[in-house]
Formats: sequence, structure tokens, C-alpha cells
Amino acid sequence: MGIEIERKFLVTNDSWRHSATASDYRQGYLAVVARCSVRVRLADERAWLTIKSGNGGLIRQEYEYPLPCADAEQLLALCEPVVIRKTRHLLDYAGHRWEIDEFHGENAGLVIAEIELNDEHEVFEKPDWLGREVSHDGRYYNAALSRRPYSSWKDRSE
Repeated sequence: MGIEIERKFLVTNDSWRHSATASDYRQGYLAVVARCSVRVRLADERAWLTIKSGNGGLIRQEYEYPLPCADAEQLLALCEPVVIRKTRHLLDYAGHRWEIDEFHGENAGLVIAEIELNDEHEVFEKPDWLGREVSHDGRYYNAALSRRPYSSWKDRSE
């Protein structure tokens, strides 16, 4: 079984940019229901179909399968209402890999850092650019952002 243990944080400044590498991502959701989501993702010259459990906690089931890019393009055309567009920046900090997603389009202005852990209680050093944790706030899940984009939020400071 594929398991993902992930924590999400808002990003407070750009001091991380000097040491990150970047890739452009497009991802859309073919299905989002209470128990799971099915997404297609295209990044550079790679594509995947991913099924994630929707339990809303730090630990979720995740199954990911490679796709031909042409198939991913066709599947993205089926996704609605919003295809997520973002630049994913990767960087290593204090022994952990961080993924910093800088959103574009209808989610522009939102920057989220994610860290995958081996255990939900694993201790890690928090960089100075890390802000409030939003791991348990479902609004920040990509599946939710595809249905209710950041630009539509009345209060973005929460």
C-alpha cells in the first residue's frame, strides 16, 4: 500500500529561492469524493495518474502510476472546473526535501511548502521562511483549490 505522510505550511518570504530547482506542473481532478480523489498531473516531460485517500489527516493512502504525456494532455482536458497550474520548487534543508508550490492562474498569490515524513511525529528543523501550518485545513489541498480557487477566498489571511 502506498502511504504519504505530509505536512503543509504557508511560506512567508522568498529567501528559499536561491537554492531551489523548479518544474512547471499542471494537474487536474477527474474525480473528487469524500473518500478519495483521482488526479492527472503533467510536469515537464512526465505524467502520472494518482489516487489519494481523502481522510484529511497527515497520513493518506497514495497510489501513483506513470502515464504517457499525450494521454495526460487528453485527460487534463476532461478536468474541471480549474486545472491547477503551479511551479514546484525543490530544495533540501536540514536533511529533508521540501517542495514549495508557487501557484498561478486562479490560485496566484498562494505559496505552500510541503514536507514528506517517515512518521507523523518525526521531528524536523523549520526554515525561517516557513509560516503557519495548514496541514489540517482542507482549503489548501490541491483538490479543494481546483474547486474553490484562492482568488475566490474572501479572507486570505486565515
